Amino acid sequence: MSADHQASALISTMQALHRRGWCDGTGGNFSVVVDREPLQLLMAPSGVDKGTVTRGDLIVVNGEGKVMKGNGRASAETLMHLRIVEQCGAGAVLHTHSINATWLSRRFLDQGSLVLEGWEMLKGLQGINTHATSIELPIINNDQNLETLSETAGQRLEQAPHGLLVSGHGLYAWGADLQQARRHTEIHEFLLELAWRQTLVTNRL
Repeated sequence: MSADHQASALISTMQALHRRGWCDGTGGNFSVVVDREPLQLLMAPSGVDKGTVTRGDLIVVNGEGKVMKGNGRASAETLMHLRIVEQCGAGAVLHTHSINATWLSRRFLDQGSLVLEGWEMLKGLQGINTHATSIELPIINNDQNLETLSETAGQRLEQAPHGLLVSGHGLYAWGADLQQARRHTEIHEFLLELAWRQTLVTNRL
């Protein structure tokens, strides 16, 4: 995919996720790999409304998180993107701040993961071909030190089902390319809403 197509696809993805209320305000950050050697990520800059980002707003960062192209500032969470790309071989990483992901990640932090099982939509995750299964979506404690946060995430990525929750903060989802990362984001967000509704029903019983 050409650089222009990657930029257009990333902007389209951000706008779609913003319309669904998953990155309100300046929340969320999104990246796609544009080169592996040396590693470079195309990203939205920090502190911007992801629903109004234009191609001229996008930045390119290197494997150390430094801006190589563009005028914006790289998000502190770039380190998380780089860790996922390098450790999981991801081609794109999408970080959302939905209400469901934010609340559930805090509610189940003490358990260390959120179990999702028996749902047909699980088959939307790469490598799963039956509803008769379960996944454990890891939950890690939030930390303003992104080096510490990235290191903690790295300890859980090998078993993560293309997604990970940061307590009180939201979801990171990834895939081999942007299309797959978007699908995994949508699947996880769907499953998180089911889990939230299930929790409400359980609390009423």
